[in-house]
Amino acid sequence: MKAIGFKQSLPITENNSFIEFETEKPTPKGYDILVKISAISVNPVDFKIRQSAAKDTILDTPKIIGWDAVGTVEAVGNTTSRFKEGDQVYYAGDITRSGSNAEYQLIDERIVGFKPKNLTIAEAAAIPLTGLTAWESIFDRIKINPETDKGKTILIIAGAGGVGSIGIQIAKKVAGLTVIATASRPESENWCSKMGADYVVNHYHLKDELEKIGHPHVDYILDFVDINRYWETITEIIKPQGHIVTIAGNSNPLNLSLLKMKSVSFSWEFMYTRSMFATEDMDKQHQILNEIANLLDAGTLKTTLTTTLKGFTVDNLKKAHQMQESGKTIGKTVIQF
Repeated sequence: MKAIGFKQSLPITENNSFIEFETEKPTPKGYDILVKISAISVNPVDFKIRQSAAKDTILDTPKIIGWDAVGTVEAVGNTTSRFKEGDQVYYAGDITRSGSNAEYQLIDERIVGFKPKNLTIAEAAAIPLTGLTAWESIFDRIKINPETDKGKTILIIAGAGGVGSIGIQIAKKVAGLTVIATASRPESENWCSKMGADYVVNHYHLKDELEKIGHPHVDYILDFVDINRYWETITEIIKPQGHIVTIAGNSNPLNLSLLKMKSVSFSWEFMYTRSMFATEDMDKQHQILNEIANLLDAGTLKTTLTTTLKGFTVDNLKKAHQMQESGKTIGKTVIQF
């Protein structure tokens, strides 16, 4: 099968930052299913791992990365029960295994969902990783109850990015919260409003902007970009007994004592935790993906796809990574095979 990977962590502009090669098509065993991939999407985690996985070495075998994928089940392992040959599926993958930048991939069925029926292949490929991240942040980490927490305020930092785009929708349409998103450019502000944000504020003047809209303090905060940059501001604007969730790594230690007087809860969200540690509730991601698919098919949620690149090529993969590295992409970028 054809695959695209890398042997060295090189700048994306270098010729060998990605290389095309042939490798053996794998055979599924146990809980694994073999998926013939139709489309993938690119996320910040892709370029971060490309930049670090082979930084001071040259790998003997090219490393295949990529996690979001949509495809068709071609074969199933001997203990599978959720899918059969011919099913169309979508998933966000497992960071410890070979990725989706290939024609075929083995994936554990417990972290796979049925592709939304009413979405195109490209539209569906935009959803899994960001959808799971946002869903887990809201319902697994903060533990929002749509009945008792309806109308409470949530601040989503980096609302126009991939996670922010679907996070705004889930927070508004599923959790019933009052959503405040951050953006700094007219095009990203418009996108956040289109996704359903009640308010869009400039993250460069966060405290002043929140004052202006009459919400100087918020119940919940989702940081989808840079926790260190906003930490002191976040600890000031969070309400007593509020909850903060971040998906960003911290380059410097966080002063958690700033949360003590308010009894504020703090959580990390890492979408790969369940698959990485084979947690007892690993199957929860199968359930979440199916629930998101139902909401997409019903029109409650909508795809966050903004750019589709046609063709599984080195050039398209480089282009998608360059777009992500710019930090200015809105919504999601998909490569359709």
